[in-house]
Amino acid sequence: MNIYIDFDDCLCETARALSGLAKELFGKDVPYENIQFFNLQKSFDLDEAQYEELMIKAHLPEVLMAYEETKGASETVNKWLDEGHNVSIITGRPSSAYEPSRKWLDEHGLERVKLFCLNKYGRDSFIKNSEFTLELEDYYKMKFDVAIEDSPLAFKFFDHLPDLKVMVYDRPWNHNAELPGDNFKRCMDWEYISKQVEQIEV
Repeated sequence: MNIYIDFDDCLCETARALSGLAKELFGKDVPYENIQFFNLQKSFDLDEAQYEELMIKAHLPEVLMAYEETKGASETVNKWLDEGHNVSIITGRPSSAYEPSRKWLDEHGLERVKLFCLNKYGRDSFIKNSEFTLELEDYYKMKFDVAIEDSPLAFKFFDHLPDLKVMVYDRPWNHNAELPGDNFKRCMDWEYISKQVEQIEV
């Protein structure tokens, strides 16, 4: 199988870290459990300048490297690789974050996974002069059987794959999101994701 995995809040606990960062930088005390929107500017009630500062800080190499792994992620991904599946990390991080992101994967035992930076959310303005390693037209040529994603805003990137099985990693900001179809399944953890993928026949 060809498997797509989002990076932030699927492989690592990015929002938990950014919750602490927003409190540290701006005194905005919004615990992880209260993050209602994928749009963190809205969730943390930040103005444009604050949001840009938060995103720039969040993509500094030392900050990216400090994100905690989501429990069970590397174990599950390595099991899939051992079984012969192709795994690609398709992240909305800018390409300027590629090297620390690649290093994070390597240090968490995920040296074998492929990593692609895709401008999913039009964020390249936050990291100046960045170029993305995967253009949308190239992404749309890729074929996936399974996707693991947490962002409702990313669901549109699966429209061209009607047979795709999407595992929606349960997070506070997607609790109220309407799942687009029966091929979308809400998953509480990597153990459950693993069990669901085992049942898929391609």
